[in-house]
Amino acid sequence: MIEIHVPGLKPYEITHVVVDYNGTIAVDGKIPMDLKPLLIKLKQLVPITVLTADTHGTAKAQCEPLGLTVRTFPQENAAACKKEIVEELGADNVACLGNGFNDIPMFKTARLSIGVLDVEGMCGALLPHATILCRSAEEAVQLLLNPKRVIADLRT
Repeated sequence: MIEIHVPGLKPYEITHVVVDYNGTIAVDGKIPMDLKPLLIKLKQLVPITVLTADTHGTAKAQCEPLGLTVRTFPQENAAACKKEIVEELGADNVACLGNGFNDIPMFKTARLSIGVLDVEGMCGALLPHATILCRSAEEAVQLLLNPKRVIADLRT
């Protein structure tokens, strides 16, 4: 579990991390080499579930060697599928990472939502629903690995 104690807020007790694949942790369907060891380190603290329509058909081959769970779904209704998975995992204890329009419902549902503005960009409509915005997936994962960094972002 990842515990984050922000003065003035109910403590965050993150027991699961949910990540969008394409554009969030993958660039053109591949996880960058520098991100892989960070994901492995994070997985030692909490389970990680990767959500994807698998546009490039590479998600399982990229994620399973890292010990990440991959859940795929049809491209239609992706937003509803992502939200349902976050609810199923216990939304109040989920941190999610995403970059797309179809991540908005899961961002509204999860306790901690981290928008990732990386090489493939980020949907502007997602920004108001993000708890925190990071410049890359690496930075987002580093926040979760170093939870005291979150305090400066969220303290009242």
